[in-house]
Amino acid sequence: MAQPNTRAKRSEKGLLTPDNCVVALIDLQPQMLFGVSNFDRQTIINNNVALSKAARVFDMPVVLTTVETKGFSGIMWPQIQAVFPKQTPIERTTMDSWDDENFVAAIKKSGRKKIVLAGLWTETCVALTTVQAIYDGFEVYVVEDCCGDVSQLSHDNAMKRVIQAGAKPVTALSVMLEWQRDWAHKDTYDAVMDIVKTHCGAYGIGVEYAYTMVHGAPATKFPEYIVPAPATAHK
Repeated sequence: MAQPNTRAKRSEKGLLTPDNCVVALIDLQPQMLFGVSNFDRQTIINNNVALSKAARVFDMPVVLTTVETKGFSGIMWPQIQAVFPKQTPIERTTMDSWDDENFVAAIKKSGRKKIVLAGLWTETCVALTTVQAIYDGFEVYVVEDCCGDVSQLSHDNAMKRVIQAGAKPVTALSVMLEWQRDWAHKDTYDAVMDIVKTHCGAYGIGVEYAYTMVHGAPATKFPEYIVPAPATAHK
């Protein structure tokens, strides 16, 4: 649940702010990722974790949803669940999340008309939800590098469809920087830089270099890696 808002207000004028949008993450589940072939799958995981962490940093309302968890798709990726440890995903049978009344109710409960949306696959769970949400008066921003599909053609056609319907294509990094907007907002600056250094590749390494070699800051310290102990029993 979002914390009391103590952030400096960002100007809106058509842009995303931490106060005007809700994040929806759809079907980030093993079986859905298995079928993705248009983007690197590890990169999709990385980008979704970055987006999820950014949502936490900016106290965004987040709606998590899964489909046929026990019957087919498997549980939500543990990397995402770790970012939202107290949140239970909304379970569905429908491919289109907008056909599920609990999902729609959760979006409406946020009180926000802009939806930052990511999920698998682009041509079904993302596209169908997006088209219907727009029809019902919402603005949808599809985080393209957090989505994936069974082929490049499927993904590309889905993106064309949602854009023609009125959706705006964005990326995980662009959304986070749009929420931050001003480096003078120090309440979120360090957390954003932590996400950049952890998840944003060359950009993150560049930040680390600037911190240590130009500004003389101490090197970033990540949690020490501990080799897992052997399980007492394997099923």
